[in-house]
Order: sequence, then structure tokens, then C-alpha cells
Amino acid sequence: MKIELAENYGFCFGVKRAIKIAEENTNAATYGPLIHNSKEIARLDKDFKVGLVEDFQTFQPGDKAIVRTHGIVKDELQALKESGVDVVDATCPFVTKPQEIAQEMSEKGYSVVIFGDEKHPEIKGVKSYATHGALVVTEPKDLEDVKLHERVALIAQTTRKVEDYMEIANYLIPRHKEVRVFNTICNATFENQDAVRKLSKRADVMIIIGGKNSSNTKQLFNIAHENCSDSYHIEDEKELDFSWFDNKELCGISAGASTPDWIIQNVVDAIQAGVNS
Repeated sequence: MKIELAENYGFCFGVKRAIKIAEENTNAATYGPLIHNSKEIARLDKDFKVGLVEDFQTFQPGDKAIVRTHGIVKDELQALKESGVDVVDATCPFVTKPQEIAQEMSEKGYSVVIFGDEKHPEIKGVKSYATHGALVVTEPKDLEDVKLHERVALIAQTTRKVEDYMEIANYLIPRHKEVRVFNTICNATFENQDAVRKLSKRADVMIIIGGKNSSNTKQLFNIAHENCSDSYHIEDEKELDFSWFDNKELCGISAGASTPDWIIQNVVDAIQAGVNS
């Protein structure tokens, strides 16, 4: 059986930047998981003494707090800074941008609509920057019976599918006097999704590697599964079932933006060893 990696996969710019920041700030703690990959978070803790704190009020004056790639709620960031905590901001620049847009458009009197998962930390943060509030939606149906201003600003979670985003935009445009659509989907997301789409159309089995709570990894899995019914989402090589590869000729592999190369390589090595044993 042949193993083929997608043309684009794994760590994106924002994650690489955040990991570098964490490694340069030893004896610190991230507020919330730095990235959505528990194995990499454990490595940072073990090798660089970068821990994990889930409650921002746990930090004391003089502590060093690293803000996760997904960003945090505006009021919490302000509270950390005012309490004397040394704040190191590892928010991805592609996440900072929608935060800025949400604040600017809200202050200009636009109704802010955010396409994404309301429970996701990135969206919690972006929503908090909309001075006069924002509506979070996942499909056009969520906009029915909702009263918005004549002017609407539309923002997307950085890891969503552009096709789904356009459905929201196409619903809003004929119903409002002015709709400003901001392309806040990250380029790495586009590239990884296009690559997994191409590979999954040829593969007999697809393995998507990444955290189970990673939004962009879930999107990659959904795209793979659309084209290849034998698609599987795993966090590491321990979750492999070698019966998946019976009578298969091409195994395609992709990985989410928070998946480090060492985990991807472990999966490739395990598949090769298991298939050839």
C-alpha cells in the first residue's frame, strides 16, 4: 500500500508562531490551551515548563500568562493586564484581524454577524470585541426571524469552509441595504482544505490527524469523508486500526493546523510497520 501526504497539512503560521513564543517564555502558563493538541501542550509543559491555566483569575501579579492562539475575551485580557500579570500575547494575527473588524463595524453602527461555533474560544473572543453585541450563526436558518440593522458586517471563523460562509452571505445580501463581507478565513485553511479535497478523491482510505476538539481538523475530516467514505480522524498512532488498510492501495494523510510533525511522522511510521508486518 502506498502512503501519500496531502500537498499542504499540519502547522500553520499562527501555530508555529505561538509554539515559538511559548518555547521562549519558560516557567509560564497559557490561559486556555495554547493550541488544540493535547500532545503538543504536554511537550511544552515537560520540556519548557509552560503550564496550562483554565481560569484567568488564577494568575497572580508577576506571573507570566501566555494568551492562546485563539485569543481570549477582551475584558479578561484587560483584567490580566491591570492585575500586574506579565501578558505575552500569542493570539494568531489572523484571529486578531476579525477581533478588530468586529469592534470597528460595531462602533460604526453595523449589526455584526459571525459565522462560526459560538462555543469555540476564537469566536468567544471575536464576539467580545463587538461593542454593541454580535450574532453568531452556523447556517442561514439561524438568521430567520432575527432583526438586524440595514447595514450588516459579516465575519467568519478563521477555519470554516468558504462554501458554507458564502451561503450565509448569499442569504444576507438580498435582505439588507448594505452587507460588508470580510474574508477572515485563513489562507492556510484554504490550502489545507483544497489539498485534502484533491487527495481524498484519489485515496482508498484517508487518515486525518489532529485534536478531537480542533475545528480545522474536523473540517478536514468532513471534506475527506465527502470524497472517501473510509476516512478516519485520529489524534495519534495509538488510535490506528490496521483493518482500515485491508485491500487498500492508496492511503492519504492530512493533519490539522495544530498537529506537530512528530505526531504525523509517528502515524506514518506506525502505518508502514503495521501494513508490512
